Amino acid sequence: MDLTPWRGSRDFRLLWTAGAVTLFGSFLTMVALPLELKALTGSTLAVGAVGAVELGPLVVCGLWGGALADAWDRRRIVLRTEAVQGLCSLGLVVDTLLPHPAVWPLYLVAACSSAASALQRPSIDALTPQLVGRDQQTAAAALNSVRWSVGAIVGPALAGLIATTAGIGVAFEVDLATFVVSVLLLARLRPVPPAPDAERASVGSLVTGLRYARGRPDLLGSYAVDIAAMLFAMPVAVFPFLAERLHAAWALGLMYASFAVGSLLVSVTSAWASRVHRYGRWIVAAACCWGAAIAGAGLLGDVWAVLACLVLAGGADMVSGLFRASLWNSTIPDELRGRLAGVELLSYSVGPQLASVRAGWTAAAMGVRTSVWAGGVACVVGVGALALALPGLWRFDARSDPHALALAAHRAAAAEPACDEVPTASA
Repeated sequence: MDLTPWRGSRDFRLLWTAGAVTLFGSFLTMVALPLELKALTGSTLAVGAVGAVELGPLVVCGLWGGALADAWDRRRIVLRTEAVQGLCSLGLVVDTLLPHPAVWPLYLVAACSSAASALQRPSIDALTPQLVGRDQQTAAAALNSVRWSVGAIVGPALAGLIATTAGIGVAFEVDLATFVVSVLLLARLRPVPPAPDAERASVGSLVTGLRYARGRPDLLGSYAVDIAAMLFAMPVAVFPFLAERLHAAWALGLMYASFAVGSLLVSVTSAWASRVHRYGRWIVAAACCWGAAIAGAGLLGDVWAVLACLVLAGGADMVSGLFRASLWNSTIPDELRGRLAGVELLSYSVGPQLASVRAGWTAAAMGVRTSVWAGGVACVVGVGALALALPGLWRFDARSDPHALALAAHRAAAAEPACDEVPTASA
């Protein structure tokens, strides 16, 4: 695995480490919050309503966070939104300490935390290409993927252990402690001020970002392919029913972890990815492999074969993610990176949300296993159609793409004054 970004950039190390600490705490709350709602209400509807409460702030604040990332100091945005999420965790701690914990604060905290996270994410995504070199973008994406994959495997298990043994309140307290640590780490980042001629955050600036994306068929293709892959072929919502159909209720936890296992395997063996330049072809091929693997999971009757397909799907999704991040970070101008990161946030967040509805409806209409394999087939067909409709994605080559070359030249020119200011030793 290529560790060059980690070794070469102090600020990337700080950002990566803070993210790892926050990720662990977030998994604690992801497990503990539904448990607390279940204990207080006993209602599956009340637990499921958390997703609905989080969706609105995610969409609105994701786009607005992109505009802010281009207009304000990105370090300051990340630091302040991290502090807000820490205050949200404090609210959960206080609620659990009450003699009679209330339900409404849990929904309020979920909405506020979703808003803060959505405001923060575009700034984090826009920071990375400024902290590492152009030739290190894929390696940096792989390192971020390793962090997420390990967290997705280990985090929920430890979170469940803490919440069910030490108590839900302790889980919230540990989450609060992780935010304290991450804020201290992020405070050490160097300022990242906006460009002198940065456009003020407004609806007009958002429209400017959307117009730029519309004029880039390769970008549109990367967004559309990801949305299609998730919408048609993300089967997580029916995993409990799939495990039941396979007479393997014991495998439900393995199903949830399978995607992360596949992602981790790709991430730790991703040194080869830095030598790839035709990102679009790999994005399309990986999305088709994702769909084919999901189709296999729906068609096969052996639980171990199903798990193998899900691991393969997770690996394919990670390949797609690596090259989508590489395309975005190596071609989008720094002054627009935040606004486009807001669009990216929606592209990879809204798809899974809608997929839960799609999977539930089709499972009710056609059966669980049919819902899974038909979704996989629809993914392959849909991605293929998008590749034909948006050939700019398929033709993309980082070595000759004018946007990639222009951005590389701009960053090189911006770095020259800084290099000229470095004092040299005298004899």
